[in-house]
Amino acid sequence: MQKNPAFRPFETYLDRDDTLTVLRHATQGADDGELFLERSRSEVLVFDDGRVKTASFDASEGFGLRAVRGETAGYGHSSEISIPAMRRAGETARLAVGDGGGALADKPTQTNQKLYTDNDPLEDAEFPVKIETLRQIDAFTRDLDKRVVQVSATIAASLQEIHILRPDGTLVSDTRPMTRLNVSVIVEQNGRRESGGYGGGGRAMLSPLLDADHWQATAHEALRIALVNLDATPAPAGQMDVVLGSGWPGILLHEAVGHGLEGDFNRKNTSAFSGLIGQQVAAKGVTVVDDGTIPDRRGSISIDDEGTPSARNVLIEDGILMGYMQDRQNARLMGVAPTGNGRRQSYAHTPMPRMTNTIMENGTATRDEVLSELKDGIYAVGFGGGQGDITNGKFVFSCTEAYRVQNGKIGAPVTGATLIGDGPAAMKQIRAIANDTAMDPGIGSCGKAGQSVPVGVGQPTLLIGGLTIGGAGT
Repeated sequence: MQKNPAFRPFETYLDRDDTLTVLRHATQGADDGELFLERSRSEVLVFDDGRVKTASFDASEGFGLRAVRGETAGYGHSSEISIPAMRRAGETARLAVGDGGGALADKPTQTNQKLYTDNDPLEDAEFPVKIETLRQIDAFTRDLDKRVVQVSATIAASLQEIHILRPDGTLVSDTRPMTRLNVSVIVEQNGRRESGGYGGGGRAMLSPLLDADHWQATAHEALRIALVNLDATPAPAGQMDVVLGSGWPGILLHEAVGHGLEGDFNRKNTSAFSGLIGQQVAAKGVTVVDDGTIPDRRGSISIDDEGTPSARNVLIEDGILMGYMQDRQNARLMGVAPTGNGRRQSYAHTPMPRMTNTIMENGTATRDEVLSELKDGIYAVGFGGGQGDITNGKFVFSCTEAYRVQNGKIGAPVTGATLIGDGPAAMKQIRAIANDTAMDPGIGSCGKAGQSVPVGVGQPTLLIGGLTIGGAGT
């Protein structure tokens, strides 16, 4: 494995003193500001229907310069890392400062935490090895069951290197790997086709995902889900209780509750949770944290994109709203401390409050005890697409794997189930929480204001009362 040549902008691109002069001019009289430098590389290989469908490699680098005054932020960015380009960006950013008068905020707390490797996952395996692994996945999965008619396998790896320079001269850096392997399967029987998919990864090297034991288990799980759906009957429709499985179903928590706990929405009073600090917003026993410090997880960050160390932030404790996720600007305007949640998609984007790994913590019941309380409803194990409305917390989610439950017994799988509700109400209708909290396998990405960042979710098995099920059955 080759070590990726380090990204050293102040040795190969910029004079540090000249850079600081430009940055200080842009932020003179501002409340805050920074220079964000980034280099990123990514590779995606897709093997579909017996052939290599995609083999892409992307590389980019650039900077973003920001000046913040009150509620206004000026931002300039460029893919050209040079002093002249920075001067032009600085003049743009300075428009937000106006006549100035601000006092520059204190620098972020320094940290030595490092939650993942510095090595380059793109160099962890030779290109022919990756292609051959994809071919093996395809052949292996097809041999598992004669009903398999199509297989798609994806290997992805990336490395992001960032440096954040502040006007006081403080420089912090982070190197962020990301890998993922996914398998999707389509099966057919008696003219009916169904699909299943599974995979994941995180901030780690690629070779563990290419190990035969790992990808074979991934293929088995993708096929299992497809075969479950092949035997599924139409989901019932109407209002009923729902048990959510552990792990990836936490994506509902992410959409229905997590976004509503981001600081910018609450500062602007556009969240369903605005002004509710210290109040009961969920059932007793419900504790929700956003934790960016879990080693190697997809949503983890040693520092956020403003240089603040990531943290384990308790958002809801025993049903009581404790706080919001904050970047530096919203924290200052709300009179609280930054929480390490200032994130951006790339150097071309401004930071904003974003989730990292959002998790509901354990309860005291077992999974079987939670299911035993479900008299007539749905057990939702896997989710596909979904969305939520920040202002009222309403959400809609489609299930990729779900089962009918009656009198606590798991029955036949159902297809076409859609869960409809609103986050604040659903949080108060949680009736039972198991002790089996699990994280998702490493597949989450979150969109907000046109920006996408990797995230993680997790939760235990839990029972929610009175959700609306959209389905084709009765």
